[in-house]
Amino acid sequence: MATKKLISIIVPIHNEAEGIENFLEKSLFPVAEKIKNYDHEIILVNDGSTDNSLEIIQKLAEKNSKIKILALSRNFGKEPALSAGLKYAKGDAAITIDADGQQPPELVPKFIEKWENGAEIVTGVRDHYTKHGFIQKLGSKLFYKLLNLFGSKSTVPGSTDFRLIDRVVIDEFNKLSEHNRITRGLIDWLGFKQEYIEYTYGVRTAGKPSYNLKKLFNLAIDSFVSMSTTPLVIFGYLGAFVTFCSFVLGLFCIINQYILGDPLHLYWDGSVQLAIFITFLVGLLMLSQSVTALYISHIHAETQNRPLYIVDKKNSRNLEPKK
Repeated sequence: MATKKLISIIVPIHNEAEGIENFLEKSLFPVAEKIKNYDHEIILVNDGSTDNSLEIIQKLAEKNSKIKILALSRNFGKEPALSAGLKYAKGDAAITIDADGQQPPELVPKFIEKWENGAEIVTGVRDHYTKHGFIQKLGSKLFYKLLNLFGSKSTVPGSTDFRLIDRVVIDEFNKLSEHNRITRGLIDWLGFKQEYIEYTYGVRTAGKPSYNLKKLFNLAIDSFVSMSTTPLVIFGYLGAFVTFCSFVLGLFCIINQYILGDPLHLYWDGSVQLAIFITFLVGLLMLSQSVTALYISHIHAETQNRPLYIVDKKNSRNLEPKK
């Protein structure tokens, strides 16, 4: 009898004690058990939760050997948590899904169907935001426009980390070494055949989101810097443009003031002209240096060569020994 293919379902968890048990037992587990012709494993990545999320999922793992708990030693962030889950996934394909109930597990069979039909990546795309304010909607649209402009041309607006990823893609993703990362951008960058499934972004089952506006903003900055060098190029062109404009304006001032005798009556003396140019160029210099500093900070993080995450083996459960 042929061995069934394995599907790895990866769920990053950070302070989801209020709703994690309900989400797993009433939403995710029933769907996983009904997947036809496939075996499955569920990898719960505890990303340094400070509530009792870890204790809750440890009790669930005691009753079900298909549940594997990958406990990180502290909170490293969602992107390293997803990377850890993909590193430990044994399946022929992996499905990543959030623990807050906003991404419907009921769509998992459709993801698998598209994968069976040849897609190597199947991405969930939000068709709209439920109970999201104007700022969040505007920020999301702006983020994807800038990401496509500066970096990945293939990132679809509204795409999420609710994905199915083929084993070939997982193996290539695991070779990537950068520390400041956005998982969805890197997966899109790999360039394998991709299909999309639209879904309605639901309401959290319980608790509060771990990602506040500050974290989302920092993630956006990391995304732009890690996926593209365009900001540096933009400031290079802008510097050349300013230099050209300064030359033309300076030539105009000389002709108007000293050759034609100021027929326009601008009364631009030397101190005014110098103050305008110095103020503008100092501001431009500060902006360009701040962008350069972002890239230097990322270089610093990469050269430190610290691990992306650290596994707390004492609190992990049902993990196979690393080969």
